[in-house]
Amino acid sequence: MTLKECYESIGADFDAAVARMCNKEAMLLKFALKFPADPTYPALVEAYEGGDIPTAFRMAHTLKGLCLNLGLDKLRESSAALTEALRDNANPAPNADELYEEVKRDYEATRSALGSVEA
Repeated sequence: MTLKECYESIGADFDAAVARMCNKEAMLLKFALKFPADPTYPALVEAYEGGDIPTAFRMAHTLKGLCLNLGLDKLRESSAALTEALRDNANPAPNADELYEEVKRDYEATRSALGSVEA
């Protein structure tokens, strides 16, 4: 699968992502293929499932930023929603668990699609 096909399969705007990388598709490919190895998502899972809401908030916020930079729109949207749900560290929003599950689904779909890209 090409990177463009990958982006289309996960509902991401490939052209906007390339534009963010100074119109260099090779640069987007380089960074997109590194995304699955980034430690942010595993740290989010560990923190959230361990009840460490302040760290989970920071990791969700970091994940949102990574996705924004790479144009991974669906995962950016779900991680942004989780970030807001965890913003009040002492009082997470009632739907935080549901939003966390959405991030997990979106991350797995993104990781799987990126794993199918032929470099």
